[in-house]
Amino acid sequence: MKILFISDIHGVYAALTEALARGDALGYDRLVLLGDLLYHGPRNGVPRLYDTAAVVKILNARKEKILAVRGNCDSEVDQVMLDFPMMADYAELDADGERFFLTHGHLWNEHRLPPIGTGTILVHGHTHIAETKRLEYGVTIFNPGSVGLPRGGQGCTFGYWDGSRFFHHSFHIASDGGNM
Repeated sequence: MKILFISDIHGVYAALTEALARGDALGYDRLVLLGDLLYHGPRNGVPRLYDTAAVVKILNARKEKILAVRGNCDSEVDQVMLDFPMMADYAELDADGERFFLTHGHLWNEHRLPPIGTGTILVHGHTHIAETKRLEYGVTIFNPGSVGLPRGGQGCTFGYWDGSRFFHHSFHIASDGGNM
């Protein structure tokens, strides 16, 4: 199973569109959304190219492939707009002999592990920084970074599971919405 991981869109339509175009080129069976889909949150200014209505439209068109969890900026009013469930704090997915624990990262992360077994892959966003690491107790952490509000100089990032390993993909969005 090929999985596209997108987190922290924060209503930035141009970045989501580019990530999905790149994901479509790779091919995927599931689109996992790791929270913070529409709202930018009170700590961030309004992102450039912010268009939540357009984000809703493009995500709802892909609802059949989506598995989503709630981020710290997501709310019930967001759920009303979306045609797929996204209010769970976590989801679990078994694919290719691997067990994935999917969450946003504000509740569970490498510093506060959920009740998962050795060998489980903890996939979360929230930090807006892409990374993959293996903890000493046999848990792998995968963070796809942020599509809408990247940090750490990485550019917009998303993640991809090809059936056996993870990849990070990075790109930049020009101020007019085109990619660079």
